[in-house]
Amino acid sequence: MPSDDHHARGFVFGSRTSVSTAARLFTLPLFLICGSSGVSAADYASASGEELRELSIEDLGNLEISSVSKKAQPLSEASAAIYVITQEDVQRSGATSVPEMLRLAPNLQVGRVNSKTYAISSRGFNGPLANKLLVLIDGRSVYTPLYGGVYWDMQDVLREDLERIEIISGPGATLWGANAMNGVINITTRSSADTQGALLTFGAGNLERSVAGRFGGDLGDNLTYRVYAKGFGRSAATTSTGADAKDGWSMGQGGFRLDWAPDNDVVTVQGDLYRGSEHQPAAIDQDVGGQNLLARWQHHFDTSELQVQAYYDRTRRFDTGGYVLDIYDLDVQHSFKLGSWNDVVWGGGYRINKDHVVNVDAFQIQPVKSKLDLSNVFLQDNLTLTSSLKLTLGAKLEDDPYSGLAVLPSARLAWKVTDNTLLWSAVSRAVRAPTRFDRDVIEKLGALVFLTGGSDFQAEKLTSYELGVRTQPSSQFSFSVSGFYHSYDNLRSIEPTPATVFPLHFANLMDGAVYGMEAWGNYQVTDWWRLSAGFNVQHQNLRFKPTSKDVGGLEQAGNDPDKQFSLHSAMNITPVVTFDAYLRYVDALPKPAVPAYAEVNSRLAWKLSEIVEISVSGFNLLNTGYREFTTSGVNNRMERSFFVETQWRF
Repeated sequence: MPSDDHHARGFVFGSRTSVSTAARLFTLPLFLICGSSGVSAADYASASGEELRELSIEDLGNLEISSVSKKAQPLSEASAAIYVITQEDVQRSGATSVPEMLRLAPNLQVGRVNSKTYAISSRGFNGPLANKLLVLIDGRSVYTPLYGGVYWDMQDVLREDLERIEIISGPGATLWGANAMNGVINITTRSSADTQGALLTFGAGNLERSVAGRFGGDLGDNLTYRVYAKGFGRSAATTSTGADAKDGWSMGQGGFRLDWAPDNDVVTVQGDLYRGSEHQPAAIDQDVGGQNLLARWQHHFDTSELQVQAYYDRTRRFDTGGYVLDIYDLDVQHSFKLGSWNDVVWGGGYRINKDHVVNVDAFQIQPVKSKLDLSNVFLQDNLTLTSSLKLTLGAKLEDDPYSGLAVLPSARLAWKVTDNTLLWSAVSRAVRAPTRFDRDVIEKLGALVFLTGGSDFQAEKLTSYELGVRTQPSSQFSFSVSGFYHSYDNLRSIEPTPATVFPLHFANLMDGAVYGMEAWGNYQVTDWWRLSAGFNVQHQNLRFKPTSKDVGGLEQAGNDPDKQFSLHSAMNITPVVTFDAYLRYVDALPKPAVPAYAEVNSRLAWKLSEIVEISVSGFNLLNTGYREFTTSGVNNRMERSFFVETQWRF
């Protein structure tokens, strides 16, 4: 059967790979093997630019998020399994890419395949082509409608401009639509008003080199801007035999943002342009690139808020074949209070996806040109039943060109047991909409048509049941625990053609369940030392329906660990020296088999002055040459590495 890597080769069209001071110093060696859901980006402020300060555990619970209800609310009141990675978390981690930043979230599975390819998912079904996780950057959806997943090598932000990353594990389809099936990642960057002045960063290590610059200024009353540019080069991975995998790559990116905030309005216009070259073993280099432009207007009435957002996004990937994809998107939402106990948000959207594919003989998408229109309307009401009990009811109607109208309802109940404890439960329905890959693919082995899309392939379906608690028992300790049961139907399978066997084709003859538990927490040991930990365990029970011919086995649905654990030690050694250590343990993957592993990253930073900071980061310190994720034909090792970086702020 075609493996995930075989499919990935198609979607890159010809590529072979588609990832007291004394006391404090005394404790450093111990915590080289020890997450802080640390500090808000709003806590970086000084006359010279941005200076680190700590938030209390109470303040962490009051961080404002928007992914659960599409409007600002405190994290402590969100009736969902949501984890927030803050600006400080990212800075202290030393992570240089979005996938590496996402390792900080205990409710995600992150596995690196090679130098540029990652497998990232929530609650199962992981692989390089994972397609049940919706990812947004400043409200712009970055999943590709060609196969429903994310090209992680094409998603980047300037790390110092990041505000926060909100990760919901579990469905968010009522507000965010199809593909928000197993989770939502919402990446938000900072207003240009919060990034004034100049920033320069230079970094180099044994596997990566980077440079970035940003300048922000004031154009008048309440009108600010920033411009930025960055570039990096990453060395090739190493194969299982220790050879050069020949998959090194480089990327350059630049962009701008304007923010205007007159009375009762906020207007944002922003855009990015990027271009990269990716080496491939025994194949020509792949050229990737794109550009996007987004405009958003928010107006605050006396008792309501209106937001209108539109964006254009073009992406392209080419070697011997490739594609160009243009997306036009318009979204409108309105929130208001109805009486004393109804808090309503409603709206709708319209999207046009246009693509042009340049096929190679072995892998084709037919027809080569496509224009797909999608539309939706949604309504959600947050009802205050009592002072401590709230019920959230919502539904989205989404019209998909392949499978027609989908109804995506949800119900969430939140009980404020005490001022510091929230008990919540949820029942939701979500779908993963069909894509061009599901319907229009043609794969060949020589002259043999080996695999085709399913002409009647329908949406994959999920019914989700969740229960959770979020609490802060003391001023030093907080934690969140959630359990889930996901029931799936119409999952993608591969079936033979009756009588002739070939071509195989996609169908919806797999179903089953995934269930498990997620937990994370923070403990403020002292005023200069914080520990954070995360743990999740899940079990997958999938099966083929009686009419299926069981081609390829259940592993085609993904490759996931049963459990994983993380621990982060964040220490402010002195007011100007910080040290962070991150331990992660990931259980074995079943098929293709990857052994369990434990690994440590660390970062030591020294703020030399209000202007200059220098840091040294180490990655994969316990092992060298271990594997995180394997696909057919790609069995690369993760290498030990270091990275030295300097920052100048003016």
